Formats: sequence, C-alpha cells, structure tokens
Amino acid sequence: MTPAHLDPDVFSAFLDRTRWFGGKGRPYAVNDVRTIGVLPGGPPLVVVHLVEVTYADEENGTELYQVPLVFYEDPEHRLDHAFVGWWEDPDHGWQHAYDAVHDRDAMALWQRAFAAASADGDDGDLVFRRLPGHELDLDATSTLFSGEQSNSSVAFGEDALMKVFRKVTPGVNPDIAVHEVLTRAGSEHVAALYGWLEAPLGGRGDDVLQLAMLQQFLRTASDGWDLALASVRTLYADPEVHAHDSGGDFAGESTRLGEALHEVHQTLREHFPTETRPASEAAELAATMTGRLDAALGVVPELKEHAASLRAAFAAVSKLDGLEVQQVHGDLHLGQTLRTSHGWKIVDFEGEPAKPLAERQLPDSTWRDVAGMLRSFDYAARVVQRSLSTSDADAELIDTRAQEWSERNKNHFLYAYTGGGLSPEDRVLLDAYVADKAVYETVYETRNRPSWVTIPLQAVARIGAA
Repeated sequence: MTPAHLDPDVFSAFLDRTRWFGGKGRPYAVNDVRTIGVLPGGPPLVVVHLVEVTYADEENGTELYQVPLVFYEDPEHRLDHAFVGWWEDPDHGWQHAYDAVHDRDAMALWQRAFAAASADGDDGDLVFRRLPGHELDLDATSTLFSGEQSNSSVAFGEDALMKVFRKVTPGVNPDIAVHEVLTRAGSEHVAALYGWLEAPLGGRGDDVLQLAMLQQFLRTASDGWDLALASVRTLYADPEVHAHDSGGDFAGESTRLGEALHEVHQTLREHFPTETRPASEAAELAATMTGRLDAALGVVPELKEHAASLRAAFAAVSKLDGLEVQQVHGDLHLGQTLRTSHGWKIVDFEGEPAKPLAERQLPDSTWRDVAGMLRSFDYAARVVQRSLSTSDADAELIDTRAQEWSERNKNHFLYAYTGGGLSPEDRVLLDAYVADKAVYETVYETRNRPSWVTIPLQAVARIGAA
C-alpha cells in the first residue's frame, strides 16, 4: 500500500516526462508506490522506490518501474530539470525530491557502495555485489547519458558504466547473468561486469529484484550501426565503384563480427544449459512463425502476395528432427555492437524488451541471433539509400550497390560465424528466422514508420524469389 506521503499523481506526472517509461500514450494508473531501500553512506538521502503501473486495457497488465530519488531539505536549483516533487516525510520532514541519476552526489553513494561490496554482498534491503579483478576509481565523477530510451546509464569518468534498470521484473535479469558468466570466463567480446545491485524480496516466489549493473566503460568504442552507415555512405558517394573496391568496405569488420559472435555463443554453450528439443518442438516453432504471419497479414496487406513462400519457409522447419537451443543474446543487431581498438564487443543481453522476463530467460536457437544481424546489414544499406535524393538512373545504380553491400557483408559475417558453411538443417532454420524477423519488421514499420515498410518488404520479396 502506498504510504500517505507518496502521492501517486506526483509519480505519474514524473513518469510521463521521462524517456524510459513504456506507458506513454496508453491509459494507465499508478496504483502503488513503495520504498525498496535507502542507499548507505549518505548524505544526501537517496531512497529507491518501486512504482507499480496498471494499464486500463489490461492487455499489458502490470509493470514495475524503479525510481531512485535524492532528497534535500532546501531546493537544489542545479537539479531543477530533475525535480519530481516535494512533500513531508514522516522521518525526515519536508523534502524536495529529485531523480537521483542526475545528481553527482547521489551517484557517488552507488559508487562507494559498489567499491565496498563483496561477491556475496551484505544483508539488507539493498544488496551490492562485486566481481573480483577491478578496483573502482572513487575520484571519478558521474555523467548521465541523455540518449537512453529504456534504462538510465551513468558513466563514472572513464572507469565504469552503471546501467540503472527502470522497468524491473522479479527474477534474474539475463543481462547480468550472461555478463557475469562471460566475464568470469574471460570473454574478450563483452564489457566486463564489475558488479550489480539487487533487492531481496523475502517470501515472494521470485527471490530477488535486480536493479542495476556496473561494468567496464568502453569510452573510445564506436557504435556498430554508425560504422556500418558510414561504410554505406562512402559507397554511395561514388556508386560507380563496386562494394569490394570501396574505400569504406566493411567486409573485414563483418568477418570479425561473425567470429566474435561465434566465440560468444561457444562460451555461452559451455557455461549455460543446452538442450536438444524433439521434432514436436520444431513443428511448434513453425506453427508459431506461421501464426505471426497470419496476424501480420491483417496489418500489412502487401504481405499477401508473398504469403505462400513465407509459409513454405516456415513449413520446412516443421520437418526437422529437432532443435538445438542454448543461451543466446535474443535481440541482436548492429546497434548492440561496439567496435573497440581490441575488437568487437556485444552489449545488452537483456533479450527482446517486449517479451516477459520468464520468456527472455529461456534457451533459444543461435540462428535467431544470426538472423537479427543479417537483417541489420540489410537495414543499414537501405536506410542510407532512403536518405538520398537521386535521379532515376542514379537511383537504379544505388539500388544495385545497396543490394551488393548488404549481400557482401552478410556473406562475410555468415562465413566467419559458421567457419565456412551451413548444413541443410541449419539453412532451413536460418531462412525461417530471417523470414520471421522480416515479417515482424513489416508490422513494426507499418505501425510506427509507414514510409520505411518498403525495407522489410523488399527482403520478403527476395525470400519469395529464392
């Protein structure tokens, strides 16, 4: 039950102003606000709250959001942009409340708590856990990243990066679980995990609520999506030149990225459970993909002319003898990769955000990750193409180069990932996952960016022509 001094309307108004709240535009109500715990080491006073949101349409049920607040007796005008409200606290009197991630003094409490933590953590409402091997720089000051959409990320100088999970679900967050395993295994393809924050839930069925993770800050890293777009722009600047002769040829990077994903999958296979599912599960997967196609046909009429070829791709999965599944990334694309001077890093192992946590924790086929990357290469070529203003003759040549760039990089990535070839069974699965992803993209673009729907539709048409 919400304490009397915590007004749900105040928290609702705050949620509506944030980037990371997933309920904007939908009818909802804040029906509970409760305190999880108080950070040690204050002042300032920092209290972590859990806000429960219920949606009127009931389709999305209930969601929990983490809202850490820093309190000051007097107004802190340097934090006016992060002001949440002011009220009389029964223990601390009248307080002005601010979103804590904007306050360097508040963030220093997280930093010191992580530095003092052990692998086992301490008893309490908030438990900080650490992995050995890195000494935190306690002199580093915090900087909040402004572009984050679903969480809040705070850099501590050039030393560490803390991701504060905003939408939280009881249970183990796969982003923490996977990073812990890969860090302990010495993987070179992730930012090392330094620690995480969790709140025990006592007698509830799920025993923990994981609130934040602290990891290596890859300060000089370049975003994989941005690098791919730069390569495409270089190619289009002189479309008479073929992709393999372009000064910005990306094929070498695609090769290294394929090798990196292969090594990550191999490490995950060694440290997480694997499973060989029976033929019935392959048939169920095919039926699920077909069901998504049926639903998409009602949203994207242009899919109808390709429905038969898509159904054939999914039906081929139902004839497989079984499925190999393991821990995977679950939402992989170029935007989930970073290029450093030491090679490629893969980030954000939370899985597909729209899926429930319990589903994101399940093992899956590695071909889902591969398909996500292949579709991302195609998007990179087509997004830049859309931004150009060209004559009809140039447009035809650019279209040729777009296809050329996409196929070249997909082939180099796939060859490196597989080590040289695909078995017929793997080809069936990969083709089906690519088709399923493209169908999903047509629905997403139709609903959110209608002018972009031609990008996945072109991919669907090529599936039909194959």
